[in-house]
Amino acid sequence: MTTDPRFTGLFWAVWRRNLRVYRRILAINFLPPLLEPLFYLLAFGLGFSGLVADVSWHGHPMGFIQFFAPALVAMTAMWQAFMEATYNAFVRMFYQKSYDAMLATPLSVEEIIVAEIVWGATRSVIAATILLGVVAVMGYAPSPEALVAIPIAFLGGLAFAALGMAVTSVTTSIDMYNLPLFLFITPMFLFSGTFFPVDALPGWAAKCAEVMPLYHLAELARGACLGRLDAASWGNVAALVGCFALFLPLAIAGMRRRLIR
Repeated sequence: MTTDPRFTGLFWAVWRRNLRVYRRILAINFLPPLLEPLFYLLAFGLGFSGLVADVSWHGHPMGFIQFFAPALVAMTAMWQAFMEATYNAFVRMFYQKSYDAMLATPLSVEEIIVAEIVWGATRSVIAATILLGVVAVMGYAPSPEALVAIPIAFLGGLAFAALGMAVTSVTTSIDMYNLPLFLFITPMFLFSGTFFPVDALPGWAAKCAEVMPLYHLAELARGACLGRLDAASWGNVAALVGCFALFLPLAIAGMRRRLIR
């Protein structure tokens, strides 16, 4: 068992292992990121678009679905990465004992956890790419800059996978994931400028929303899809990098305490 802190290219072996498992049930993994957001677009497009007037995003008026559709790319990236690094990682760690088996090889804790986080970001990219194609076909990503949403999804996936792995490092029961989902992920899903602009919120609530990483991911995805990325977008990039830099060492330290006995 490797106990000393170490990081090498061996982490790709863990990433490839997860990819092989993913490919075995490709149809099951492919359909949810395609159909669930599509249902959202159809429901909001058929229902809300006739009830909600145009919205304004940074002074640019647009239809509600034009505003909402790019945010779905961000939300999909968040859910894929967070769920992979929480529920799926917990199953591998606690029920399947995969991490114990890996630690019996030359792999270190750092290599395993980084591989899991990068795999979570990879899941974000796969789902976001599928959804981006749907959004583009429906006409809600008219700019060639929309392709930038793919590396944006990877960056967001890194941030949310690191956050999820930090949560996993202190979670003692799979049922406990209800707490971060209810207290943190769901509020972000609803109030991070995804369903409506944050300036529609009271001032204090808008400031809280702008602290949430999903706000910055949604801003970047919307800017890419609409061709409105600008210098201010680098601030959103910095926020996601900061989130990743904050939670990565917490995840590694927490998982090291949990796995090395």
